[in-house]
Amino acid sequence: MEPIDHDMCALFAQLGLPSQPDAVRDFIRRHRPLANGVRLHEASFWTPAQATLLRDALQQDSDWSGVVDRLNAALHP
Repeated sequence: MEPIDHDMCALFAQLGLPSQPDAVRDFIRRHRPLANGVRLHEASFWTPAQATLLRDALQQDSDWSGVVDRLNAALHP
């Protein structure tokens, strides 16, 4: 079975955030850059549930891990 490659809009919908392309771009613009050493799921703007989803996606190498990696790269310098 091939892994599913989710896109950024689908991730934002999963996180309960506005998921239109413009909303995703605005979110990234507003919240970048995360300071070096701050892991994505530790950023102060996530709810506890959102932080857990992001952390678990990476730790469990889930179908979401690829897009979570892309979000991490977009938010870090």
